[in-house]
This record gives sequence, structure tokens and C-alpha cells, in this order.
Amino acid sequence: MPIRRYSRTSKLRGGKHYATPHGATMIRRAVERGSVNTTEYVCAEYERLDHLAGKFYGNGTLWWVIAAASGIGWGLQVPPGTLLMIPKKLAQINALVG
Repeated sequence: MPIRRYSRTSKLRGGKHYATPHGATMIRRAVERGSVNTTEYVCAEYERLDHLAGKFYGNGTLWWVIAAASGIGWGLQVPPGTLLMIPKKLAQINALVG
């Protein structure tokens, strides 16, 4: 089952999602509580979240998981030296937002 960032976000009439995904908040809070296992990673120059998601998960479209866990917003590119929290188990993320 794919992990979708908008699965629990409120919908407008017609089925379109709006606002910040509720799942992102859930992921960040779970990381802060320590209920999601993470690896700390310091972003190097020219690295982007989609590339890191491809490296860690084999799927660049999961960049938003790293962004949510790290509390850095929704940009793909982050400054070098940014501390990222990389969730180790996507099953934990799927349990939160799936």
C-alpha cells in the first residue's frame, strides 16, 4: 500500500485535499516523542530531499516524509548543514498516515 501524504487531510467538495497535510504534523510529533525510529543526517551541499528519499527509500517521491520528520517545511532543497531526521521504517510512517 502506498504512503500518501494527504490521506487524512480534510477534503473540499469534489474530493480535492486542502491545507497542510495532517500526516506531516503527525509524523513530526511522533519523531519528537521518539515513537518513530530515525537516523540523523546532515545535508551536504547540492543535496535535495528527493535525492535523499531515493537513496534511503528507493523512491524520490517520499521526500515529504523526510521534510515532515525534520520539521523543515516543503522545499526540496535545504541549506547544507541542515540536520535531517530520516525515518528508518516506512511501516511506522504508514501506520501514522496510511
